[in-house]
Amino acid sequence: MTNDLNLDILGTSFKITVDEDEEYLNKVLAQYRAAVENTQSISGINEPLNVAVLTGFLLCDEINKMKQQLEDESIEISERTMNLIAVLDRALERYGE
Repeated sequence: MTNDLNLDILGTSFKITVDEDEEYLNKVLAQYRAAVENTQSISGINEPLNVAVLTGFLLCDEINKMKQQLEDESIEISERTMNLIAVLDRALERYGE
């Protein structure tokens, strides 16, 4: 399913055609608009190109931090799982299968 999305942000307007649900596209656009507003408020930058570039950089930073957090949590879950398996193995050895 292809949908057209009209982007009108930072003084630039264009249409893109993508294979995503319209509701999803509107959600992503709203998130980007919020990110742009946040970038403008924390940086004081108003030049559209600079705001767009800095927003992209900040979003990439956020994505990488979230990926790292997920990797750390995955490692922790794996370690806990291995510890539980070891406890179960010892219990089975002690009390028989």
